[in-house]
Amino acid sequence: MVSVDGKVILISGASSGVGEHLAEMFAKAGASVICGARRLDRLNTLVERIESEGGKAIAVAMDVTDRGTVKAAFDAAAEAFGVPSVVVCNAGATGGQPFLEMQESVWQNVIDVNLNGVWQVGQEAAQRMVAAGVEGSIINISSIIGDRSFPGLTHYGASKAGVNQLTKIMAQELASHNIRVNAIAPGYLFTDMTADYYETEAGKKDVASLPLGRLGVLSELDGQILLLASDASSYMSGSVFTIDAGHSVRLG
Repeated sequence: MVSVDGKVILISGASSGVGEHLAEMFAKAGASVICGARRLDRLNTLVERIESEGGKAIAVAMDVTDRGTVKAAFDAAAEAFGVPSVVVCNAGATGGQPFLEMQESVWQNVIDVNLNGVWQVGQEAAQRMVAAGVEGSIINISSIIGDRSFPGLTHYGASKAGVNQLTKIMAQELASHNIRVNAIAPGYLFTDMTADYYETEAGKKDVASLPLGRLGVLSELDGQILLLASDASSYMSGSVFTIDAGHSVRLG
């Protein structure tokens, strides 16, 4: 049965977009949610909203590039609800720039957040689960760009390709501890960050080219995420699940 009722779930990058949506979704499904991100003011607003609807959540300051804040977030989680049995590594950064013009600082920021951040949060999560004897699920948020080439997104594509491979190796190494590791790779989704682009002619053309002919909305991630977070996926590990309206099929 697909259920997360009573589970303790930590989400990085929960102050907006996918992370914010998942925090609310999990809370409505009965989980106790730890919302982590750098923008604590936005997290506090999110937690207030969750609590006003009868959910359980706390806000924790977390910069996924800073192991100290990651440790502190897990400490706060354990004190409030116990060791998380589900962790969603969602924090991300992007920003297009041609390869020949890309500045090292731009490259490094995306790699630090998107790839190193998944390692930081994922390792801390696994270490806590192992120490507490908790069987768990780690869900990494990747992208179809991790498996396809998109000009201007060298740093982003490289980081997400790294996340895909990291997911598979984590799954192998953590299996003996009954910790499952999977990833989802979304395609074109309507979010605050993407809204402006999809109003441009180029954006409209991209959307029209999709086999399903439309943008995805955040709630269309819920089914796969809930499955991976629940005990119903107890035999699933080491996979990257594509959710992209058939985009990958079109690309071949």
